[in-house]
Amino acid sequence: MNYRHLHLARFLLFNTLATALLIAAYLQGWLDGILGAYLVELSALILLVFLYGLAHCGVKIWLHGRDLAAIEAGRPDPTTLPGAFVSRVGATSEDRGNRAEALRLRLTDRIVVVRHVADSLIFLGLIGTVIGFILALSGVDPDSAGKVENVSAMVATLINGMSVALNTTLVGAVFYIWLIINHRILVTCTVALISACLEWSEDDARS
Repeated sequence: MNYRHLHLARFLLFNTLATALLIAAYLQGWLDGILGAYLVELSALILLVFLYGLAHCGVKIWLHGRDLAAIEAGRPDPTTLPGAFVSRVGATSEDRGNRAEALRLRLTDRIVVVRHVADSLIFLGLIGTVIGFILALSGVDPDSAGKVENVSAMVATLINGMSVALNTTLVGAVFYIWLIINHRILVTCTVALISACLEWSEDDARS
């Protein structure tokens, strides 16, 4: 089985479907409220952070899939971390265990950044929520509330602030779910790579 293509295909298929749904929502006009909202730049910032995490995740899936396919084919690349592991498996079980643990830690450390980026999307959404509430409340002046000519400006400020709060929360949550699913695909690919390396080391020890 070509694991490289398997995990990469899952990544591409999911993101193609998710992008198609996003485009469909845009064509239906469901995103007009977000795109035309006050301080839409906050939502754009969340989008940029999401795209960085998605690109990083895609690159890692491709690299891990490439290494996994090379090991499964019996041609590990010694210049890569998994290839170096299977090329320098120690003779003793203790040495193999130490190298395996080091491999797990280093590969896990390489993918944790995607989870951190996903978590940051939620925090950015919450920051936008706080900013929105601050904007909404900043327009409320009890002393001017009794004057009819000031009510429309206060209501407009309140609506703009609530729009910022709700839109950034929604955008952050949607992109978090999107990226965390991709992270799950990356974790599955990484686990398969680690398992292949460990199986290689056990076969090498028995031989």
